[in-house]
Amino acid sequence: MRFIHTADIHLDSPLKGLEVHEDAPVEEIRIAARRAFDRLIDLAVEEEVDFVLIAGDLYDGDWKDYNTGHFFVDRLGRLAKAGIKVFLVTGNHDAASQITRTMPLPDNTTLFPSAGPQSVHLDALGVVIHGQSYPSRAVAENLAARYPQRQAGSFNIGLLHTSLTGREGHEKYAPCSAGELISKGYDYWALGHVHKREVVAEDPWIVFPGNIQGRHIRETGPKGATLVVVEDGRVVDVAERELDVVRWTVCNVDLSGCATRDEVYGQVRHAVENAKHAAGGKALALRLQLEGPCPMHAELHARSDLWTEEFRAIAIGMGDIWLEKVQFRTRRMADLDDFLEGKSPLAGLLRSIECLEFGDGALTSLVPDLADLKRKMPPELLDDDSLLENPSTASTELREEIRELLIARMLHHGGEA
Repeated sequence: MRFIHTADIHLDSPLKGLEVHEDAPVEEIRIAARRAFDRLIDLAVEEEVDFVLIAGDLYDGDWKDYNTGHFFVDRLGRLAKAGIKVFLVTGNHDAASQITRTMPLPDNTTLFPSAGPQSVHLDALGVVIHGQSYPSRAVAENLAARYPQRQAGSFNIGLLHTSLTGREGHEKYAPCSAGELISKGYDYWALGHVHKREVVAEDPWIVFPGNIQGRHIRETGPKGATLVVVEDGRVVDVAERELDVVRWTVCNVDLSGCATRDEVYGQVRHAVENAKHAAGGKALALRLQLEGPCPMHAELHARSDLWTEEFRAIAIGMGDIWLEKVQFRTRRMADLDDFLEGKSPLAGLLRSIECLEFGDGALTSLVPDLADLKRKMPPELLDDDSLLENPSTASTELREEIRELLIARMLHHGGEA
């Protein structure tokens, strides 16, 4: 027996951080999740699996129109023609949709109810699948507690959308512990909600497959589904299969010692080439992080907008690469004290800037309802370095960036690059 375990597909969800740029590959971005889902269907047919498990968040909240649902039903039809069954539970994003529940599904597809757990028997395979859908977006109840104990003589699978005891960047929905899942006696737990692949346990197998397509810079690296092989009632193989078509990557570029523009370009080009090679031919959504003590530090910070566009040109020139953002984190080669000790007007200005203090209150007052705004936003859309996600850390970094930018521009225009 063979089956595919997938979750968090988020059909027609936009890829955050790219579509705002005028020259971004908007069409490729828009259909990335659909193309990844097509690859999932192809994988199921090629591997001749017996069934596919979808552990929630098939959709991304309310649809703009019915095209999203029609696309999904059409792909389920492909699986039906291949004799492949589909079993799915809804998650928090599905429950947020007002029209998902009314979309008729093909005969090969079983949607588990939200009122309570249901067990579906596949007698020909000797399998029992237990599952429950979300009745609403925010589920604080421990759904797993109501799942039945294993049914003897069958291969038991639990299908559940949960954060377990909590995972960074994800709301704590349907909380439960790995120990609780193990106590049910099932052979495999097919989980969803966490977008990073994680094998929680192997005896029995408890797996988050991750999502099939990264949607923003917090979802880097390979994305895909899990192919499970069962022989004589035991799991003999659990393998990740990559499905993403746009790969998100954070690329650290060490500019230590770079003293000319060409040297900076060379280091960036080399780093981007390595990232492209690691992506295995997939389209690349890239964030550059420039680091290290660098003679070009002042020049980089003083003209960061222009440098960003020049780096974007390097990326575009390599084909199928789009630069999402550049973070300038280089450091000065010389100690700032060397400049502060002077008596020139430049030194006086530098001393004033170095002593600047920015109170947290001034920043947070710009967004008086910061906490309320954060609660209303999906956590996966909050960037690690955003003011909403980490107000204290982000405001500290913002103060440092402002101070560094001012100093860099003064040094640059004062002839000290």
